[in-house]
Amino acid sequence: MSSSTNIKLPLSFIIFGIVTFVLAQTILLFGTDVLSIGQFRVPLVWSGAHFLLLGFAVMICMGAMYQLVPVAFLTPIWNQTFGIFQFIVTVIGFIAFAVLLGLNVPYAVYGGMIAVIGILMFIFQMLKTLTAQKEKNVMSYFVMGALTALTLAIIAGFILAWNLSFSSIVPQENMVFTHITLGVAGWFTLLIFGFSYKLIPMFSLSHGFSMKWAKPAFFTYSIGLLMLISSFWLHHSVLQMISWFILFAGFGFFVLDVREILAKRLRKKLDKPFSFSIFAIGIGFIVHLIASLLSIFQVSDPNIWSWVVFFYIMGWIIFSILGYLYKIVPFLWWTHKYSDVIGKEKVPTLKDMINEKMSVILFTMFFIGLVGLTIGGLLGIGFLVFIFQALLTVTALLYAISVLRILFI
Repeated sequence: MSSSTNIKLPLSFIIFGIVTFVLAQTILLFGTDVLSIGQFRVPLVWSGAHFLLLGFAVMICMGAMYQLVPVAFLTPIWNQTFGIFQFIVTVIGFIAFAVLLGLNVPYAVYGGMIAVIGILMFIFQMLKTLTAQKEKNVMSYFVMGALTALTLAIIAGFILAWNLSFSSIVPQENMVFTHITLGVAGWFTLLIFGFSYKLIPMFSLSHGFSMKWAKPAFFTYSIGLLMLISSFWLHHSVLQMISWFILFAGFGFFVLDVREILAKRLRKKLDKPFSFSIFAIGIGFIVHLIASLLSIFQVSDPNIWSWVVFFYIMGWIIFSILGYLYKIVPFLWWTHKYSDVIGKEKVPTLKDMINEKMSVILFTMFFIGLVGLTIGGLLGIGFLVFIFQALLTVTALLYAISVLRILFI
């Protein structure tokens, strides 16, 4: 986990992300009345969703990449000073965009412009770093694929913001689906796939695995993404059905590799936070299966699909990030603060820095809140939606406190 990156850089992204995670859940708590009737396309929900996906998920992924890319690809970050400026621009852009989406939609495009600049700065930073890599490996495919999807996702998102602020230049509905697919299934999923091939063996002490399904997973999933996006623009139900099954197969190939990695682990008892990240993989696999079955039976109810996408985002992407983050932050902080004084003075162990009992409580609360909120939303029961979103908000706050306290150990 140690790298040449100054710890202040990844930690800046991570701390900001954790704070916005709480903010996002709080904003969504005030939007439970519209969520309970299946209305996701309203300013308040847009604001909460973008604080969640941009402010939390994207910022955490950026911070993690600043730390993990040098470790995984054995090449230093191209320019860390540039990274600091990128952080500042991105924070300003994300906050402005998410706030304007909630308060003044026509002006959101201006916040979006700054956000796009920040993301493009990050992509440029990563491309300069990755092109310096001497030997490409399978993770290179996933990371480059994820960065490509991120680039296309922000272009689609900016077009959507332009449509809302000025005149519509492309069909809004098609572009919404494209934006979600590229951002959620393209950027986040491919990135989690790629870094899981590094993190899962590291946290489980696995050796001797083949990763024979990694390339099939990447190419199959990428083809599925392209076909699904094409089906939105062509309005072709059969193509869409085939796309979902190809995506399901691609996710399945990844699951096969994870299964082999865990089967060859030396650490028989996995840490609890890490176990929840593995559990999130199961959620992602099941949601892909559900989407495939819904397409077979030609279920077109937008309320059902909205909650399936929500469950995918929260159960697979956010759950994965929360689980990995609970492991990554202690590693980062322990390495920064104590690695140079081992043997010279008494230092805490990594296990001392992680409150496993609290993690079990938090992740259980999160899963209960997620399932309860989804059921309440599908049934249109406002009381349930409010109760379980409140549970998620409290869980987010407790999670933030639990992780940030590590920095004071």
